[in-house]
Amino acid sequence: MTAPKIFGIAGWKNSGKTGLMVRLVSEMTRRGHVVSTVKHAHHDFDIDKVGADSYRHREAGAHEVTIVSSTRFAIMHELRGAPEPSFEEILARLAPCDLVLIEGYKREPIPKIEARRLESANREPLAPTDPYIVAIAADHPVAATELPFFDLDDTAAIANFVEKAVGLRR
Repeated sequence: MTAPKIFGIAGWKNSGKTGLMVRLVSEMTRRGHVVSTVKHAHHDFDIDKVGADSYRHREAGAHEVTIVSSTRFAIMHELRGAPEPSFEEILARLAPCDLVLIEGYKREPIPKIEARRLESANREPLAPTDPYIVAIAADHPVAATELPFFDLDDTAAIANFVEKAVGLRR
């Protein structure tokens, strides 16, 4: 495989990013693309259950904990005070794929669609100050934009746009 294409979804909290990501992953894989995702969390998070063996390994001080089964594996890496890895370092750790969809990382210089919902925590548009936003998907009409506009739930049209924007072929 060649280097993956990268496309992001940016927006404020409760703007519909995760729902759009899930629908796009489903649509793109249905179309035959191998898709990986990266989500940036702005807070402490945990995918481990308290008391599980892997949790106990991590709590004991392991730098990385790998859990492996016949159906999946996961590697948890504890930063232990080290700086958050760069966007490029995270991408370098991914297995080969056709497309990497990025949720969050609002300020990275990658093409992205801005998700907007009336219910979002902040409704200040990102597009006017981010030249990497190449389209807007919203659950309400958006005035005064020259960017392509999509209904937030029009997954097929957004997937078509992403394929064209990054040069993916079916």
